[in-house]
Amino acid sequence: MTVSLEQLRRCHVAVDLGAARTRVYVKGAGLVVDEPSVAAVNTRTGALIAVGAFAEQMTGRTPDYIRVARPVSGGTVVDIEMAQRMLRHLLGEKLRRQLRRKPRLRAAACTPHDSDPLAQRAAMETLVGLGARRVELVDTLIAAAVGCGLPVEQPTATMIMVCGAATTQIAVLSLGAIVTAVRIPVGGEAIDHAVIQHLRHQHELMLPSQSVRPLQLALRGNGLTPQGPASTEIHGRDVATGLARSVLVDTAAVRNAIHTPLTAVLDGIGKVLRECPPDLVADLAERGIMMVGGSALLPGLDQMLRDSTGMPVHIAERPDVCAIQGLGSMLEGRIQPMVLDPLAE
Repeated sequence: MTVSLEQLRRCHVAVDLGAARTRVYVKGAGLVVDEPSVAAVNTRTGALIAVGAFAEQMTGRTPDYIRVARPVSGGTVVDIEMAQRMLRHLLGEKLRRQLRRKPRLRAAACTPHDSDPLAQRAAMETLVGLGARRVELVDTLIAAAVGCGLPVEQPTATMIMVCGAATTQIAVLSLGAIVTAVRIPVGGEAIDHAVIQHLRHQHELMLPSQSVRPLQLALRGNGLTPQGPASTEIHGRDVATGLARSVLVDTAAVRNAIHTPLTAVLDGIGKVLRECPPDLVADLAERGIMMVGGSALLPGLDQMLRDSTGMPVHIAERPDVCAIQGLGSMLEGRIQPMVLDPLAE
């Protein structure tokens, strides 16, 4: 999966197929697509009804003949045909016509760290089906590090944590490559699931599929810290009667439920540091951890990591688009490799 900057400069389009959102960067035009990775299909006719944000609004609100599909799971394309159809509609006819004019269309795609050959093949097949003659694969960790401005090409350690919807990836980078990394199957969806299970077991309340994020926002301010709001009113459906019901939820108990899946993330950070050379760990004590990804915006998560690791923790300026922006910078040629010339005086 190693690809040179020279090969990336020849690419015309970059795609980040995430479990939550799909982003497309076109060389010379910038970020042109940033939509949820969702498609709504009519199961009777096979017709595509909606994609992106409109399809996401249909989740849990459709009749039985409309299926809301998510063709990407955990950063891996699980339904190639549906992913291609979704991308075609997200790009639009005008942009696809512009891309078809390229004689040999080259594309670049982000893939999770340590993804298996089948996952890499699925990403390549998805873009080949859209007309790409050649597809370059770039590790999400490196693309995100470039996108948030980390000096990845320097001989100093930089630690990055990509908090995705389905997975969390943690790595130490030096000299433009990954020194050690780990991928944990815990992300924003696992936190949502923990909140849903807590309310179901403790309050016998079923939440609508789109109300979990507002519940996390109710913890905003100090978020995961005890200084947040004491209680939050939640609306849902009673498990026993099926009627609409509102309950007053103690946010301290919700914070405890969220802490449980996050312990795996802390274990992953410890594993990366144990496998890292001591000289690089000394650099990290000063530089700390850079958080990117949509789930990095969970209020209080950065403070929890600071308390647990004793290291500085920073959140990127726009953490959700760091990976695609980094890939775009490589396409535009804004990243220069470090030249090693031992004979230079």
